Amino acid sequence: MTISGNGRDDDRDDAPEATVDEPRGVTGVDVQPMPALGREQVEALRRERDELRDQLLRKRAEFDNYRKRVERDREQSATDATAAVLKAVIPTIDNLDRALEATGAESTLRQGVELTRRELLALLERQGVAIEDPVGQPFDPQRHQALSHELAPGRPEGTIVEVFRKGYSFKDRLLRPALVKVAKAADGAGESGSDAVH
Repeated sequence: MTISGNGRDDDRDDAPEATVDEPRGVTGVDVQPMPALGREQVEALRRERDELRDQLLRKRAEFDNYRKRVERDREQSATDATAAVLKAVIPTIDNLDRALEATGAESTLRQGVELTRRELLALLERQGVAIEDPVGQPFDPQRHQALSHELAPGRPEGTIVEVFRKGYSFKDRLLRPALVKVAKAADGAGESGSDAVH
């Protein structure tokens, strides 16, 4: 044994060595072969497996349906929000039309209003808004609102003869019905030519 300058043993040969036990096999446990399953037990396990498989398939289908429903609801909410904004813009177009009627043909104000109106209509068109100007079309109470009826020789009964205010639709959804005058039959010839709808 040698002593170094720090007063310790550098040789540690005298220290006992640590020993690690070798892993031992499991002893004292009787391992018996698994008994053969009877036909009834095998059939019961198969039925249980089939039931669990069916439950899994049903749950998977339910989840797929749920996911599709959530996606549809999300798309519908986005469409509803867009439609609400577009519907709020329509009165602005009406006001621009009124401003055009009130201004002179060559004024710079008219040019500015026309430009603004064109840009606004282009924006609506890009979003999928359609302007409905149904003159000559059959009256559809789902899309038009009749303000009056009028005798209109040469036009079939129920045909729109004049539009007071254009309608607007978005993705087959009516934002605003067109206000119209509708042709009526000649059987009311003794009455005045134009009757307001009550």
